[in-house]
Amino acid sequence: MWADLLANINGWFASVGEQFYKNFIQDDRWELYLEGLTNTLIVAAGAAVLGVLLGVVLALMRLSKVGILRGIATLYVNIIRGTPVVLQLLIMYFIVMLSYRGPATVVAILTFGLNSGAYVSEMVRGGILAVDKGQTEAGRSLGLSSASTMVLIVLPQMFKIVLPSLLNEFITLLKETAVVGYIGLRDLTKAGDQVRGVTFSPYMPLLVVAAIYLLIVSLLTYVFNRIERKVRASDLR
Repeated sequence: MWADLLANINGWFASVGEQFYKNFIQDDRWELYLEGLTNTLIVAAGAAVLGVLLGVVLALMRLSKVGILRGIATLYVNIIRGTPVVLQLLIMYFIVMLSYRGPATVVAILTFGLNSGAYVSEMVRGGILAVDKGQTEAGRSLGLSSASTMVLIVLPQMFKIVLPSLLNEFITLLKETAVVGYIGLRDLTKAGDQVRGVTFSPYMPLLVVAAIYLLIVSLLTYVFNRIERKVRASDLR
């Protein structure tokens, strides 16, 4: 009985080892995962920067006293939040940038940046409204203009307020990029799918990709938690 059980366990480990070798080591297939991971991180980082910049602009437009600016920003946010990101990616690739002949990475960064900007704008708008009005009044009493007060006093405090939400948005953005394979860009998920198509392994490439995502998100969560604690500690001093 025990001999059979041990033989089954050894056979299972041997099978897993064989699958791992075939899907990760053989023919240097790990390079596909590495390339996919690199593209995933590039798209996520580029889109995060674009999303924050656009989000601040949209938030200021939505808080503007100019009705047309508020209307444009509100319409943009509603359209982006009301349609799937994969559909936005396809529209950007096959319609908006149909004549574009450059790398698909640029299209992905633009799409996810524009998408993220709509969500970030709501975070930023909430953060600005959360800053005490007395801060703005104090800045104006010191002779600062409305723009200078916003840039020098309100926005720095706003970013402290919304920092946890912005960090979580980056993690969400990182996982959302898994659909860029629709436009032919080899991200981490697409790399795993291509390996699976060559080796015909039913589960190993998917498990490898899932493990890599989980590792990255866990590391980012740890780093972001450290950043949040340091920010809170600086506020208490």
